[in-house]
Amino acid sequence: MPRAYSEQELDAAIEALTQRERLREAESVVTAAAPKLQRVLAEALETGGWFGDAHEGEIRKAAAAPAEEERLTVFRTLLAEEARMGMMVGVAVGWALAQELHEADESNQED
Repeated sequence: MPRAYSEQELDAAIEALTQRERLREAESVVTAAAPKLQRVLAEALETGGWFGDAHEGEIRKAAAAPAEEERLTVFRTLLAEEARMGMMVGVAVGWALAQELHEADESNQED
């Protein structure tokens, strides 16, 4: 099992990702795996209830808003919430994938 990281270690690792070259390899791997990861992300969002009745209700609420500015505000809010939720679930999926790969590496080294 991977060790727990301190808040300072996580902050340092996140800061390192702002260096473009540090992120390129990860982008390459994710691009290659995108179709499979997209399926996992969609399933996680569906399981979490994000694309269920509540989501449909918010879409209908936005579409039915009487004033254009109100519709735009509701749609912008909905899109921002979708982006945040997708990002958070995506990070969780990435974290779990890293753990799976780490465990597989450890298992292969024991053989």
